[in-house]
Amino acid sequence: MFGARMTAIGTYVPEKRLTNFDLEQIVETSNDWIIQRTGIEERRIAGPNEFTSDLCVFAVEDLMKRYNKKVDDVDMIIVATSTPDFPFPSVSSIIQNRLNIPGTGAIDVSAACAGFVYALHTANSYIASGLHKKVLVLGAETLSKITDYTDRSTCVLFGDGAGAVLIERDERSNRFIGFHMGSDGSGAQHVYRTGLAKKVNDIELVDTQYLVQNGREVFRWVVRNVPNNIRHILDKADMSLDEVDWFIPHSANLRLIEPICEKLNYPMEKTLYSLINYGNTSAATIPLALDLGIRDGKVKNGDKVLMYGFGSGLVHAGQLLEMNFDEMLNPPTPL
Repeated sequence: MFGARMTAIGTYVPEKRLTNFDLEQIVETSNDWIIQRTGIEERRIAGPNEFTSDLCVFAVEDLMKRYNKKVDDVDMIIVATSTPDFPFPSVSSIIQNRLNIPGTGAIDVSAACAGFVYALHTANSYIASGLHKKVLVLGAETLSKITDYTDRSTCVLFGDGAGAVLIERDERSNRFIGFHMGSDGSGAQHVYRTGLAKKVNDIELVDTQYLVQNGREVFRWVVRNVPNNIRHILDKADMSLDEVDWFIPHSANLRLIEPICEKLNYPMEKTLYSLINYGNTSAATIPLALDLGIRDGKVKNGDKVLMYGFGSGLVHAGQLLEMNFDEMLNPPTPL
């Protein structure tokens, strides 16, 4: 087996800001109500002609500039998203063409808010098998395009953004320390967007073009299951939580992250999230949070980082890594 490590990162968010005060003018809500229940202050919104593939390209360009990296030798592209430009072709195929990457595989991963972690696991597996050497992994969403701005329970949550990382073969060691993943399809009706089918688990769904979420049921499931699943990762890696330098859960809602940390007895000051200024960006929340930690000078090489994503499906996935980026040669593009 071959080792793998994360060598570079880049992120991008659209320019348009949608603040809580803006939402006060759209739906019956208030800045205080939103902050009290979610911790979110604002989110970024893609333009009418700006799509997930566009955000991906900008995130990769940020990565290339910061680390003086080239991507024309990438041999696999994996994009985690629930909001592709089209049902098909894939976002990965579109960005392969736009970035002029020849002769590479290209797949999209559909695992909702756990998508980025699933994509990381897939990239590590490809490299560990010896079949690939350099994999471009992205988590990106334009959730504003499927958000119902008349529903105050969901429209206050979601935003748009993208994160990109390079996973490369490491001949000396493996920086992917441990993982855990799973699914509970019995709760599939709690977060969905209808498609060809209008029923799941024999339950009639609300047939709408928008995302539908039962936040209360998702909250209960996450708090009941995620802390124990995190312990599984640590047990398999023969590590304690005290050895984890940074915890990066999916930035769904600050009021959901707090009970997870409380159950784990893990300090919030060592927990990274991206929701305050960017909202819930689904597959993009974890790479955005990681990059914010890097930009703030918190996350450094040698740090152990535990990521955990969870969302519609109900799918979930965790990954424990040791950070070992290449040297950053240029400052990141401001978010």
